[in-house]
Amino acid sequence: MRALKQLIRFGREQALSCLFPVVIFASLAITQMIPLPFFPRYDWLLIICILMQGFMLKSGLETKDELKVITLFHIIGLCLELFKVHMGSWAYPEEGYSKVLGVPLYSGFMYASVASYLCQAWRRLDIQLMRWPSSYMVAPLAFAIYLNFFTHHFWIDIRWGLSILVMIVFWKSYVVYKVGKSKYRMPIVFSFILIGFFIWIAENIATYFGAWEYPNQTDAWSLVHLGKISSWLLLVIVSFLIVATLKRVKEKEQCTNNAIVHRYYKS
Repeated sequence: MRALKQLIRFGREQALSCLFPVVIFASLAITQMIPLPFFPRYDWLLIICILMQGFMLKSGLETKDELKVITLFHIIGLCLELFKVHMGSWAYPEEGYSKVLGVPLYSGFMYASVASYLCQAWRRLDIQLMRWPSSYMVAPLAFAIYLNFFTHHFWIDIRWGLSILVMIVFWKSYVVYKVGKSKYRMPIVFSFILIGFFIWIAENIATYFGAWEYPNQTDAWSLVHLGKISSWLLLVIVSFLIVATLKRVKEKEQCTNNAIVHRYYKS
């Protein structure tokens, strides 16, 4: 019975952490089924995302520090989108006033929603990183993964080599998280795989509702190729590494500030 209660509590915290992605998926579905007046669909999606972001900040569901992280992901995502659409990896066929070089600006929020989930889950589950490798290893690895999304169009695709390197670097690393008063642990590598798989499922839902389309979906929707899981897995890893690095920097700053305050009052 206790295990069931913990599972329900864990599911509730996960659901709350997914609030931003859920709103995006719901908006994709609603705007697909019900045409809205005045603006094209992509513009309405951008408006909804901006309003949702403002609501989350105003209501306290998101902190200002988390908004900074999400904004960073928005920029990173848009850069990737501009390049991939230019290279023909996928397309946004509908019209929109808020499209830049074929990319609607709402698309950046889809990447930002991943960051939102990570930040929310981190805070709600009180996540702690254990046996985390040095930043001198983490930062170049994250940069190499992100760079490969661009360079594989002109050079060899080294995603599988990077995936093996991730397993080596993070083999001993794990996260400790709390559900209620109980603590649990999960290997970092397994959490990467788990999140990547669920994002692949979300990608199928998104393409079904016309968020974007791959070349093989031009005539009719079809399941996103399983090989895309590896792409999302690497993107999740980059997202996780950026959030983890920023969180650790923030923790060090807080520890330093606390130490300064402690010495001040002690003196």
